[in-house]
Amino acid sequence: MPIIQSAKKRARQAKVREARNKVTKKNMRSAIKELMVDAKDGGKNAAELFKKVQSTIDTAVKKNLIHKNAAARKKSRLNADLKKLKINPQGSKSAKEKAAPKVDSKPTAKTTAKTPAKKKAAPKKAPSKKPTAKK
Repeated sequence: MPIIQSAKKRARQAKVREARNKVTKKNMRSAIKELMVDAKDGGKNAAELFKKVQSTIDTAVKKNLIHKNAAARKKSRLNADLKKLKINPQGSKSAKEKAAPKVDSKPTAKTTAKTPAKKKAAPKKAPSKKPTAKK
């Protein structure tokens, strides 16, 4: 039991902060569990739940409860797990699916003839040597 007044106050503060941190960590873990349960049932709300999970993980990082690399690892592994279950966590369509189909990008004779020749860079001057100091 602390005797000094400042030590008593620090103990009170630690108790309050511990309770606050437990709530944040519990929210993070429950959001992850909710996402995984939904994913195993078909993943109807996976996109929204994944955003919620990312938000709760980022909140924990902001409050210094977990390290930023640990958070990145958690998010990456969740994303990989969802993809194994054939669920797209980013939403209905990914960026690759939205992109236009590729067009043959081989240069033709006309396009190569129009491109101007590159100018050569001016030769660099040799650095001047400074005289060495005499002893």
